[in-house]
Amino acid sequence: MSAETPGLCGKRIIVGLTGGIACYKIADVVSTLVQQGAYVDVLMTEASTRFISPLTFESLTGNPVFDNQWSHIEGRLPQHIQLATVCDAMLIAPCTMDMLAKLVYGRTDDPVSLVSSAIDRTVTPVLLAPSMNAIMYSQPSNQRNLTLARSDGYVLIDPEEGWQACRADGMGRLPDSSTLLGALEDVLL
Repeated sequence: MSAETPGLCGKRIIVGLTGGIACYKIADVVSTLVQQGAYVDVLMTEASTRFISPLTFESLTGNPVFDNQWSHIEGRLPQHIQLATVCDAMLIAPCTMDMLAKLVYGRTDDPVSLVSSAIDRTVTPVLLAPSMNAIMYSQPSNQRNLTLARSDGYVLIDPEEGWQACRADGMGRLPDSSTLLGALEDVLL
């Protein structure tokens, strides 16, 4: 992808990380977005901070990371409303089985689900990149939640089949950075 990608340059994108080992892959996505001229806000669940440090994303974006829904970073509006109203798109990657369930059932007990709930998905796209163990991905409850998420207006980025951190092979692997960035470009064009 070129440094002058018109679909991303000047866009304000929220990237939400949840507690999956694939969090390390998102540093490349965030770095590329910044290099392409996007303004990036990163949100992290507490579980995601166990896989990669908020400092990594603060260094890559030059912005504070919203990793606690009780923190207030800037502006007069509540933090989640401020972020939700100014973004052009949101990407939640990796989107764990737990986060998917929170989103479709309206639970907002972390920064990622809280900000996502304040975005009008009829105006601003919210992309989900499910990533989890193959057995978890195939669970009937997870498949129902994927269907509900689509019907609720979320844009799903299908996982890939391949080697997983749990030393298994199967569906549920987070797509590579170029696929995630391409999906963002697609919804912003």
